[in-house]
Amino acid sequence: MPLGIFLLALFWILTPAVEGYAGEREKVRLEISALVDINGWKWDGKKTRYNPRTLFDYINGAAELYLAYGFQNLDVRRLEKPGQPPIIVEVYEMESPEDAYGVFSFERQDEEVGIGQGSELGGGLLRFWKGKYFIAIYAEGEGAGVEPAIINCAKIVSQSIYRTAPEPKLIQYLPPGFIEKSICYLKNHVLLNQRFFVAHKNILHLDRRTEAVLAQYMRHKQKIHLLLIRYPSPREAEEAFKSFVNIYMPEAAGKGRVKTEDRKWTMARQQKEYVLIVFGSPDEVYGEELLQAIGRKLKKE
Repeated sequence: MPLGIFLLALFWILTPAVEGYAGEREKVRLEISALVDINGWKWDGKKTRYNPRTLFDYINGAAELYLAYGFQNLDVRRLEKPGQPPIIVEVYEMESPEDAYGVFSFERQDEEVGIGQGSELGGGLLRFWKGKYFIAIYAEGEGAGVEPAIINCAKIVSQSIYRTAPEPKLIQYLPPGFIEKSICYLKNHVLLNQRFFVAHKNILHLDRRTEAVLAQYMRHKQKIHLLLIRYPSPREAEEAFKSFVNIYMPEAAGKGRVKTEDRKWTMARQQKEYVLIVFGSPDEVYGEELLQAIGRKLKKE
């Protein structure tokens, strides 16, 4: 096929998808602006938008979290009602659905409320993700009817996001039995250390090209952490595996497993472009069972 014809065909194939995402973004903006009157809370008429350069102006203490997950834009709306606390609606557009899920998973702790593709409501804060968007809605104080208004705001925003996406595929490889709210999807060693400290340096070579999921299991009333990482290639996975073993568990003598001072097991394995690590297993057998369970699923890819 001549190059010109090929490029023209490629243009026609890609254009609908690009227009679809742009159309979704415009629709979300429109629906946010449509939050004119929710249970008596009325939009103050101000449109506020932040990008990666200006996000620190809005959330200086937590901007790094969103930037680590490929933050693109943030739209903020403020709704007010006389005698009641203001309600703030924050719509974060992330680089991908996986990133939106990652932001949601990083601090998840409250009960699901059935909005979007995953949600929680607690302490006057409603958080949910859908497609490549992460949404946070909260009131700046307490008051009668605040919670129903927050829920209605969330439903309106969720309905405006018509593209959905599955959870990151990496989660499917986890063995059953994990603590549901413990799952954390991340791509940054600093974020990993905030959930489970490994090392000050990035000895697992995590970056935006990698993806990792951290989950907790219970064994004999003891908490176990399971970390699964996917690298762009088997070679990069091997380099990260060797870095981890040599620095984190040098006494393992290349065996990929060691019994630590607290009499628990740390076990690691590389399989294709994946690195699998178990931290704190009370016995070697259970740690091996977790690694083998993941290994069997990976072989079916």
